[in-house]
Amino acid sequence: VQLQASGGGLVQAGGSLRLSCVVSGTTFSVTAMGWYRQAPGKQQRELVARIFPNFSTNYADSVKGRFTISRDNDKDTMYLEMKSLKPEDTGIYYCNTLYRGSGFWGQGTQVTVSS
Repeated sequence: VQLQASGGGLVQAGGSLRLSCVVSGTTFSVTAMGWYRQAPGKQQRELVARIFPNFSTNYADSVKGRFTISRDNDKDTMYLEMKSLKPEDTGIYYCNTLYRGSGFWGQGTQVTVSS
């Protein structure tokens, strides 16, 4: 199982970014997927958003109304559309999937929001 995240970058506060995560080695359409982030100086990764095989979603309170998670089962790809970015959104964003009882992580993509 491999996950390849991309789309991070440096953006000013109020700006937008779109992250992508391409997955291989799973039956993508039946797996739950999620985005997590690790803020600077913190060891733990926090959940940002999740999307399930039935396309239901949930979000961290801090990103509700600003971020949108989606998936394209034809392309085995998950997305995170981020708008109205804030400096506190800065961090390394990781994509994650749970497949056959095991969790798998992508390599992470850096998002930096300047004030």
